Amino acid sequence: MKRSQLAVALYAVLTFASGTLVGVVGHRLYVTANTKEGGGRRSPDDFRKRYIEEMRSRLKLDDQQVSQLNGILDATRERFRQLRERERPEMDAIQEDQRTRIRAILSPAQQAEYTKFLEEREKRMREMKGPPGRH
Repeated sequence: MKRSQLAVALYAVLTFASGTLVGVVGHRLYVTANTKEGGGRRSPDDFRKRYIEEMRSRLKLDDQQVSQLNGILDATRERFRQLRERERPEMDAIQEDQRTRIRAILSPAQQAEYTKFLEEREKRMREMKGPPGRH
């Protein structure tokens, strides 16, 4: 009887240990796959490098074509930057209108908390963007 209880305990420990091992390995594979390929945010420069390399390999671009592609991408980036600059004042006005309307429905105590909430949110957004000039 003692021997069968020891065997059952040993099997239970082995089952638990193998489940733990499978879980750790599976989690590691999942995290690695998501951070290298699809997870996390890539910088615009990382995205651009990957895009150019894919274009180069799939379309068999020569060096002159890659140079021309870089010029096209630079010009497109600049056009998008200019568009965002032109639209920024209107977007800021819409956002400020929203904040004003929200404040109007809040009590003075809620307004103070809302102001704090907005400051914290703005700080998080700045931290996510990174240093100026990155985009």
